[in-house]
Amino acid sequence: MDRLKIRLKESEKACKTLKDALNIKNPTTLERDGTIQRFEYTFEAVWKASQLYLTEVESLEANSPKGSFRALGEAGILSASETINALAMADDRNKTVHTYIEAVAVMIYNGLKEHSNLLDEIISRIVKKIGEIEK
Repeated sequence: MDRLKIRLKESEKACKTLKDALNIKNPTTLERDGTIQRFEYTFEAVWKASQLYLTEVESLEANSPKGSFRALGEAGILSASETINALAMADDRNKTVHTYIEAVAVMIYNGLKEHSNLLDEIISRIVKKIGEIEK
C-alpha cells in the first residue's frame, strides 16, 4: 500500500502542475505545447497509479491505460459516461505522443480542462476509497 500512496501523491502533484498550466490566459504556442506535455505526464502518472490501485485493492488486472479505465468503471470508481470520457482521453493522449499536427494540438488543448478534471476526480476517488479501507 505504501507504493500506491507514493504513486497517488505523485499523481496529485502532476494534476496540480497541469491545472497551473491551464490557468494561463491566452497561452502562446509554446505554453500550449508545454501544457499538452504536462497532460501527457499527468495522464501517465494517473493511469499507473490506477493500475496499481486496481491490482492491490480491487484484485483486477489492467495492463494498459484503456484497460485501467475500463476496470475503474467495473470497480465503481468511474461511471459509465466517465469511463467513455476516460477512453476518449486515452485516445487524445495517444495522438499527442505519436504525431504532431497543429490542428490536433489545438483540438487536444481545448479539451484539457475536462481531461484535467477527470484525472483529478480519479485520484481523489481512489484516495477516498483507500481512506475508507484503512478505517
